[in-house]
Amino acid sequence: MLNKLLIVAFLAVSLYGTPSDGQKKKEVSGSLLSPQHIKHVLCGKSHFFLFFFTFIFRQADEEYQILANSWRYSSAFTNRIFFAMVDFDEGSDVFQMLNMNSAPTFINFPAKGKPKPADTYELQVRGFAAEQLARWVADRTDVHIRVIRPPNYAGPLMLGLLLAFIGSLAYLRRNNLEFLFNKNVWAFSALCFVLIMTSGQMWNHIRGPPYAHKNPNTGQVSYIHGSSQAQFVAETHIVLLFNAAVTLGMVLLHEAATSDLDMGKRKIMCVAGIGLVLLFFSWLLSIFRAKYHGYPYSFLFG
Repeated sequence: MLNKLLIVAFLAVSLYGTPSDGQKKKEVSGSLLSPQHIKHVLCGKSHFFLFFFTFIFRQADEEYQILANSWRYSSAFTNRIFFAMVDFDEGSDVFQMLNMNSAPTFINFPAKGKPKPADTYELQVRGFAAEQLARWVADRTDVHIRVIRPPNYAGPLMLGLLLAFIGSLAYLRRNNLEFLFNKNVWAFSALCFVLIMTSGQMWNHIRGPPYAHKNPNTGQVSYIHGSSQAQFVAETHIVLLFNAAVTLGMVLLHEAATSDLDMGKRKIMCVAGIGLVLLFFSWLLSIFRAKYHGYPYSFLFG
């Protein structure tokens, strides 16, 4: 589900009636609403609505779930607010109906009148943490939600396993630790770390985008996102490989100039290094131009 393109609609509704406990639990269960339901609610709304539109944004969805569950199990729970979701593949017409051309964003639709500037959540300023969203909800709806986060043991567990692995390796090689002083090992490890960080893997870890996007209408699969504000997992793999190829080309050029090999092999290394740098750097520029529209520079490929 997290790998699908989603629009998550977060609705905070002020109701005049008082439903039963079973009805109230159903309202905040985060159930999937159809586009027709959303259209019906918006066209005939008599209450205020808060919509959260998101695009390949896993962490925002997780924060939304934390906020919804905090309200659902709160002792102060009332019938004034509930949460729901709309699937993007089935509800893109809702996105168009509301003239939404950017995501993620929160917008409050008041019961009377049009949304004011303050009804649009300043995501770039406040961030998408559940605590910040709760403050904004309180400001727009007068509903105060105390955010309760579930304990997360994944981080400490992974750190413990990593330390145990390193300790076990050092114990097994306790009589021969020369590899710890090998500069090539450290250089290769540092290079791998740099390639991973510059390819966007940390962004993937934080936001959890899908591996690629398949157009439901045409069936065409996109591996490069067309916006500079988002990316796919496949895109980071492509960038990582291209950066690695450029780096390999630079290493070959360095070895061709400094190694003690015969002249024939050094020429081959030089030609291969130049070819790798020119080819893959040109592809990197092409990807950059595809994401940053209007970028004026290119090399080999237009």
